Amino acid sequence: MDSKTTQQVKQLEEKFKNSGQDLSSYLDGLLYDRYLTYWDYIHLDTLLSLQIPRTHFPDEEIFIAYHQITELYLKLIIHELKQIIDDKVQQADFFRKKVKRINRYYRILIESFDVMILGMERDQFLKFRMSLLPASGFQSAQFRMIEIYCTPLHHLTHKDVRDQFSEKSNLEEVYENLYWKRGATDLETGEKTLTLKQFEYRYTPRFIRTANEVLNQTIYHKYMQLPKKERENELLIKELRRMDVTINVDWLLMHIGAAYRYLNNDKGKEISATGGTNWKQFLPPTFQNIQFFPNLWSQEELDNWGHEWVTHTFNPEKKQ
Repeated sequence: MDSKTTQQVKQLEEKFKNSGQDLSSYLDGLLYDRYLTYWDYIHLDTLLSLQIPRTHFPDEEIFIAYHQITELYLKLIIHELKQIIDDKVQQADFFRKKVKRINRYYRILIESFDVMILGMERDQFLKFRMSLLPASGFQSAQFRMIEIYCTPLHHLTHKDVRDQFSEKSNLEEVYENLYWKRGATDLETGEKTLTLKQFEYRYTPRFIRTANEVLNQTIYHKYMQLPKKERENELLIKELRRMDVTINVDWLLMHIGAAYRYLNNDKGKEISATGGTNWKQFLPPTFQNIQFFPNLWSQEELDNWGHEWVTHTFNPEKKQ
């Protein structure tokens, strides 16, 4: 063996010496192992079998596949957020690179959202959606996890009650006042929709547990804990501000576009959203006024958060 191979064998012996098996056993395993293929590595056959429409309408498969793609991107975003939270080095450059990746993932999602807005026949959507009740994209737990990882829970309360909560508030009480809950609640009776009841029953324990795990360790906190010089890094601040707008304004804007396309009829009459969500109250960014990093914005910017998009009648057909 040449010197490089000899060195590699020594490194392998060192790696496996405490595993309970010697290097020779692992080499035998390599002899018996099959060659890896692309389709086995990414479980391609399984992946392509997960699109199971409930109706005969062809465009339902587009609807399913796009939501599954979105959830995979949200998983990648959470993967990056966890690395920031786990980081102990506290360097702005590492922080910035991770946030830049997150912004890139969201940009891909936003730029591809025409698949949802213009990529399906409206008549097909309005028919096959009835077989999905009471399921709704509102029930995306990963998006709520992203919010919990990004910022203190009290930043996510409804703006009407936000000044009643702080870092010291009881997490369970704060959780009950999160802004998105009103998006699936009858505003007149206060009754929760079945969509919300299902979602809370399935995920509330996980949300509360995660909020406790990242207490004082969210992305907001990790930024504030950086040394002063690192915290003032202009490139990092730029990426954090971009992240705030991308998630809390632009991403919502795309959903508003889809809602207007499918849930307003020719006479401007609103059609109920899947799951009974109050999309006109829930989606406009100015109505929620959520920022992950409110300290990075001027008071004027906070006061006008998303205002221009809410006052403008969004018409996605103009994009054709």
